[in-house]
Amino acid sequence: MHKSVSSSGDTNEVMTLKQFEMAHHFPTLSTDQKKELHEIALRIVAPGKGILAADESVGSMGKRLNQIGVENTEENRRQFRQVLFSADDRINSCIGGVIFFHETLYQTADDGTRFIKMIKDKGITVGIKVDKGVVPLPGTNGETTTQGLDGLSERCAQYKKEGANFAKWRCVLKISDSTPSQHAIEENAKVMARYSSICQQHGIVPIIEPEILPDGDHDLKCCQFVTEKVLTAVYKAMFEHHVYLEGTLLKPNMVTPGHSCSTKYTPEEVAMATVTALRRTVPPAVTGVTFLSGGQSEEEASLNLNAINNCPLVKPWALSFSFGRALQASALKTWRGHRENENAATEQFIKRAEINSLASQGRYTFCGDNSEQFIYISNYAY
Repeated sequence: MHKSVSSSGDTNEVMTLKQFEMAHHFPTLSTDQKKELHEIALRIVAPGKGILAADESVGSMGKRLNQIGVENTEENRRQFRQVLFSADDRINSCIGGVIFFHETLYQTADDGTRFIKMIKDKGITVGIKVDKGVVPLPGTNGETTTQGLDGLSERCAQYKKEGANFAKWRCVLKISDSTPSQHAIEENAKVMARYSSICQQHGIVPIIEPEILPDGDHDLKCCQFVTEKVLTAVYKAMFEHHVYLEGTLLKPNMVTPGHSCSTKYTPEEVAMATVTALRRTVPPAVTGVTFLSGGQSEEEASLNLNAINNCPLVKPWALSFSFGRALQASALKTWRGHRENENAATEQFIKRAEINSLASQGRYTFCGDNSEQFIYISNYAY
């Protein structure tokens, strides 16, 4: 790096990289910290593995339980999480990480075993939702940002002691005639970058989730354009906040048309748009991309993930899943709050996990009747 030459003709002075770093000092991660973060990220998205997002808030879980006529109590929430976490060893090759909600982190199974121990004993990495939900962003047309940075460092330190090795933070953007605004895009990108930096200082891998909601009637091309714009801002902010990309995972939306769009697209078209958007915006240093399902049906999410992994474009990242509803819907419907249905419900969860494991490797072949209903919810909030 060169200093400018003065008008008096002074000789150029070369600034070495070390001098540059000293002049622009910032807290850096040690070699050991970077190694730990990268290894955690690699374990989560090892071949055939993805993430179970079981981090629904009390209110969000209440909406799920209400759909099957079950009261939203802590005990009922615990029982359903037990349905998922009690899956046998078949799950070990399908699930690399489970995202917990704060309440769930401290809950136990019927026999007194902590859920966190049940997951870790399977060799699965434990994660934690650390954001505190969306709040209105002043100066915008109903747009939001995400709160929770206050006290985040202390919470991360505590969660690391409890055994959590990765975290999740969700920001939300919506496509309309006036949104997302550049202000909202940049504000949310900066918030995610600050969260990421704080997590990494505590040895926690941040999952970055800039979700573009499927609300609206926009087409595939529009979603691709907005996705590229959002991810460009996200990684600009990551660079400015000195986030170690090899120790991160991205959790984006797949590029899909709005839920009310009249045009139907094939999984191959969704895959091409999605991979193209990622190739234009996401640095190859990022360890993995774990897609959210975004209100797609279980089967549609799996088929699109499979097509993404079979897309003929070069893909330098692991491309897997971080599904909530698209892993749980059949299990929840089967369970319905009845003890006698627990084993059957767990089998439904295992089935979806195995399907998505295959899809994350481009090896899933659909061989049934896709008669499922969408699990789309307008303005969905965790």
